[in-house]
Amino acid sequence: MDTTQNVRLTAWMQEHGHSSASLAEAVNSAMEKLVGRPGGHDGSSVRAWKSGRIKWPNAATRRGIEAVTGLPCTDLGFAPRGGAKSIPTPKQEDPDMKRRTLIGGLAATAAVAAAAPGMASRRIGMSDITRLQTRFTEIVASDHRHGGQLGIEQRAADLANEALNLQAAGSATQRVRSNLYAAAAAFRSSAMWAAIDGRRYDEAQRHMREAQALAEMSGDQAIKFRIWSHAGTMYRHMGRPSDALAANDVARGLHITRRDPMFASLGLARQAAIHGSAQERSGTKRAFGQAQEAMDRADPHAARPVWLVAFYDQAELDSLALSAYLALGDYQTAEAHAHRCLAGLRPHMARSRAITQTRLAHAQLAQGEAGAAVASAMKVHTTAATQHARVSRMLNEFGAALRATAPGTTTVHIWTEHTAAWRASA
Repeated sequence: MDTTQNVRLTAWMQEHGHSSASLAEAVNSAMEKLVGRPGGHDGSSVRAWKSGRIKWPNAATRRGIEAVTGLPCTDLGFAPRGGAKSIPTPKQEDPDMKRRTLIGGLAATAAVAAAAPGMASRRIGMSDITRLQTRFTEIVASDHRHGGQLGIEQRAADLANEALNLQAAGSATQRVRSNLYAAAAAFRSSAMWAAIDGRRYDEAQRHMREAQALAEMSGDQAIKFRIWSHAGTMYRHMGRPSDALAANDVARGLHITRRDPMFASLGLARQAAIHGSAQERSGTKRAFGQAQEAMDRADPHAARPVWLVAFYDQAELDSLALSAYLALGDYQTAEAHAHRCLAGLRPHMARSRAITQTRLAHAQLAQGEAGAAVASAMKVHTTAATQHARVSRMLNEFGAALRATAPGTTTVHIWTEHTAAWRASA
């Protein structure tokens, strides 16, 4: 039996970063979309295609392969029996399906389509990655200034698609392909975070699923950590502490947390915040102690991703502690962390400053200090007070609590006039 190696299929898999198992999963998922039932292929099936033992898969399998690759099976080195022709997969109504591959049950945007007709193929290199990383830095900076805005979410999602489109625009080494997937995952995770911050949780979960799959294809531990850590925060804000802990545990279980204590510190600090929301006082205190210890032993000069360097420091650890102790009702400790956070916040952290000022106001009001609380709340910038969903909600809750605890007072009158001025200038 002639078992000539299928070099074309092997070359396509190497170019697009597929293992035998991942291609089998993608083909199975594509078959389910096309014929209504998933395929039954695994890594051994793909190895049989690559080795030439199976020269011409059955019709349903061929349709799945062509949907994933965007190429006729004959162009992938498969040989029809008796001169049979490969039937191209019909075009999908949804143009996004040209680059959809389901990885492990997650709908992930992946560049598996051929370049657009007429587009000249070119060599994709690390200069393209550098350009994408520069734009990612801009997204991160915009998030820290404004936070939660729909425009940031949409721009990040568009840039993720742009990164994936480069996969189809020309040839590249496997290293470059992995970096493109990592860039796409990073942009998707920023879109996810903007949606979380804007309390658009359905959209956040959609971005999460795509970001997770892209991160798996990239193999980048840092971006995997970011996505799962974001997921823990998302579930915490949604009032689902068990899911929050489970997601955060995935982040904390990655080996990057053992290699770099700064990642370990962030994972522990977010775990502590989840414990606080779940009213687990001892777990909160223990996790914050461990987070502080890990931060103290981290090398301050180590090379780290821009998204981590841009926000995680002592001020952010204190911000998470403020959130946790506020949830626990330990208002004095919460206030102490708020003051420490505000003292250490870097100038570009406008969104974090607004959130911290608002939480400080809540902690002061809960201790009976209405005047100090209103003074703190009035320091929140108008833009954040009126346009940031999370800040607006917390300020509305603050106003309701103020009116309940100090009805008819001058302090309430001052606050009412101030919020009216906010609304007028928005």
